[in-house]
Amino acid sequence: MSREIIRTDRAPQAIGTYSQAVKVGKTVYLSGQIPLVPETMEMTAGGIQAQICRVFDNLQAVAQAAGGSLADVVKLNVYLTDLTNFPLVNQVMAEYFSEPYPARAAVGVASLPRGAAVEMDGVMELGS
Repeated sequence: MSREIIRTDRAPQAIGTYSQAVKVGKTVYLSGQIPLVPETMEMTAGGIQAQICRVFDNLQAVAQAAGGSLADVVKLNVYLTDLTNFPLVNQVMAEYFSEPYPARAAVGVASLPRGAAVEMDGVMELGS
């Protein structure tokens, strides 16, 4: 099965040796997104809620570039530097997703790239 590299200017460009997403068949592996503004490659202004929204916006842009949407995400991984922000992730996630929700994990981490408070990655199944 061939691999297709997914790339869009509507999400931050890779800041390392990775692709924004890789599509294999109908499965798309979405790389981790932090709250970078695509046009400036700077962290989004505002607090944690703004960061969470920016991450979902970035994931959505990559999902659309792959031919899908957040509705096609079957697995979402959330990384937080402060797990007390997890209820806010749930609140914001309800604005971007509807039932059936994807499977999900939430992990507390010591730090994230560029001082981000949140990062998310996921797996998308097209046509699901």
